[in-house]
Amino acid sequence: MAESTIQQQSLTGWDKPDLDLSGADWQSSSGGRGDVQIAFVEGFVAMRNSRRPESPSLIFTPAEWGAFVSGAREGEFDLT
Repeated sequence: MAESTIQQQSLTGWDKPDLDLSGADWQSSSGGRGDVQIAFVEGFVAMRNSRRPESPSLIFTPAEWGAFVSGAREGEFDLT
């Protein structure tokens, strides 16, 4: 039986650096009641799951983060 291999594809248009988040100052949302933490690192915004801090973080540019926050404030992501 032949061995299967997984090929890693680069992300088209991915212009974000591989940030060192080991010393990041993580801040909890909702006064610590939420599951999301953010950190401002080297001009980017990193976001992670506070219940699984070892899992990968999402990295946003300031413009992307601003669009997300504006959308959230306007109820764009309200699923109720």
